Amino acid sequence: VQLQASGGGLVQAGGSLRLSCTASGSIPSINTMGWYRQAPGKQRELVAHMSSGGSMAYADSVKGRFTISRDNAKNTVYLQMNSLKSEDTAVYYCNVKGTWGSYWGKGTLVTVSS
Repeated sequence: VQLQASGGGLVQAGGSLRLSCTASGSIPSINTMGWYRQAPGKQRELVAHMSSGGSMAYADSVKGRFTISRDNAKNTVYLQMNSLKSEDTAVYYCNVKGTWGSYWGKGTLVTVSS
């Protein structure tokens, strides 16, 4: 299983970015797809995740600014990030979970300049 993430980059505060992550390979049924992030010197934290049934959860720090969505047919998850702040600067990791376990993508860097 491979997770290919894209969409990271440098953006000014107040700007927007859209991350996407596609899972490929021999994948049994995926339950949860989501995004985590890790800022320098901090632990990895959940940003948002979405179940196959559509249930979503967000970190309090991104509620109202970030939106997660997924295309089950394409095994792809998206993260629309609006009103970005400098504290959103981090490496963002895609994650997929199922009854078979969990896979992580390599991460994509998001840098928000103030």
